[in-house]
Amino acid sequence: MALKSTIYKIELQIADMDRNYYAQHHLTLAKHPSETDERLMVRLIAFAMYANETLTFGKGLSDDEEPDLWQKDLTDAIELWMDVGLPTEKDIRKACGRSKLVVVVLYGGRIADMWWTANSKALLKCNNLTVINLPETDELTNIANRSMNISCTIQDGQIMVGFDGGTVDITPVKLKEPSAY
Repeated sequence: MALKSTIYKIELQIADMDRNYYAQHHLTLAKHPSETDERLMVRLIAFAMYANETLTFGKGLSDDEEPDLWQKDLTDAIELWMDVGLPTEKDIRKACGRSKLVVVVLYGGRIADMWWTANSKALLKCNNLTVINLPETDELTNIANRSMNISCTIQDGQIMVGFDGGTVDITPVKLKEPSAY
């Protein structure tokens, strides 16, 4: 018998002063049986960083043909493809061919650094790719709960994640930004 996903209900308030985006999102996230609490929370942070009315969660771990998050236009063309974790170079190049913009959000500390060292030379050639490293995300594990009320304040590239028990500060590191094309 296959294990089923665990459902998380999240009330997410976003105050992104860098993009002038202020909204409340009522989210339902399915946590894949092989997914850690840290990865689930990094997906939530990735959503907050790029949130808008049309950004949605994809099947991610459950389907190789869908990202963790994506945004499509009215013609169903993919405008934004977001993967969380350490995808293969081949998968990233494939996503770059399918989407206007691809964002990879790394986490995991030293492992993410080693992944970037091994893949950066080839990935620097992808003109529509952004790679962001979120160091020190292990504290997010303590926040994960099946029912959450989270606030994300983004200012000057810094993310402050507020929850009932306090706050966690995250400083994203942009390793690669899209080239002018």
